[in-house]
Amino acid sequence: MRTLRFLLKKEFLQIFRNKTVLKLIIALPLMQLLILPLAADFEIKNINIAIVDNDLSPMSQQLTSTIAASGYFKIIDSGNSYKIAFQQIENDKADLILQIPQNFEREMVREQSGNLFIAVNAINGAKANVGSVYLNRIIMEFNANIRTKLVGNTQNATLQSMEITSQFRFNKYLNYRLFMVPGILVMLVTLVGTYMCALNLVREKEIGTIEQINVTPIRKHHFILGKLIPFWIIGVFVFSVGLFIVAYPVYGVIVRGSIAVLYSYLSIYLVAVLGIGLLISTYSTNQQQAMSLAFFFLMIFFLMSGLFTPIDGMPDWAKWITRFNPVTYFIDVMRMVVMKGSGFVDLKVHFLVTIGFALFFNTWAIWNYRKTS
Repeated sequence: MRTLRFLLKKEFLQIFRNKTVLKLIIALPLMQLLILPLAADFEIKNINIAIVDNDLSPMSQQLTSTIAASGYFKIIDSGNSYKIAFQQIENDKADLILQIPQNFEREMVREQSGNLFIAVNAINGAKANVGSVYLNRIIMEFNANIRTKLVGNTQNATLQSMEITSQFRFNKYLNYRLFMVPGILVMLVTLVGTYMCALNLVREKEIGTIEQINVTPIRKHHFILGKLIPFWIIGVFVFSVGLFIVAYPVYGVIVRGSIAVLYSYLSIYLVAVLGIGLLISTYSTNQQQAMSLAFFFLMIFFLMSGLFTPIDGMPDWAKWITRFNPVTYFIDVMRMVVMKGSGFVDLKVHFLVTIGFALFFNTWAIWNYRKTS
């Protein structure tokens, strides 16, 4: 323990000696946590739409007003020429075109049916899909209201309707910040743990201090623990600051579950990601190599973690990869504890898998580390 205590003292002195790095460790994650949830919003608004109204009837004008009042669409053109409207799509000024044909109101009144044409700019696939869904929903609601009025004015006519009431559990108002902030906090903790641990050991190789340590009687596990523990403490500190100083006051994210369960999992997870950073450092001879390797693996971890895209929508081979991604499990744990209030019984599989990751990566790193290197 005495040897380990001296090593920890040396590591903390080395970390606090570099004031710039220390500020980056604390300031950058906080700035990212403040900015990223504002930008990473899945809710798409201000969709540009051009409406071609060839009917110019009260009903077509009512449909146009309904679309404008929805809050999702911005009408940039409302003429009667489809050619001009299509030029708006070609110039990337419009995302959709809604064409209302002639005699639209007359067909709705006489035959209780009508046709509309929608053209979608599908260059941005996500915006095109969401925009068309929004527009179709508005048109269906408009159609239902019109049919209700028409049938209500018809003698001896009855209208049978089914009312559907939806309730969103655990995120009542579909607040995407509540959904994204826990995941982004996991991403930042992973970055701090992996990058800082990897670069710290490689820097020792570059400046030659590791050669001095190698000729001392310091045991391998003491040296490894001396490298892991400081950044484990920093990871817990960054997580705490992000959760209690940014997530709650700024975005209103309240942890519904047990804080003890959350920090218990965090403790194990940090050991796993620090093991990844340590493993990367054993294969790197300079900081550029370490940063490149860490960037390569972390980008895969983040993009296939379910943070930005649902795992259920991935192909089967990608789903298998996510099972070997430690970030996936922590994001799942964060959302379950923060939003759902899950406890240890609900997360026992996540705990066991993460313990396996921690043992695997750290064992590999310790085995790969050569004291004579």
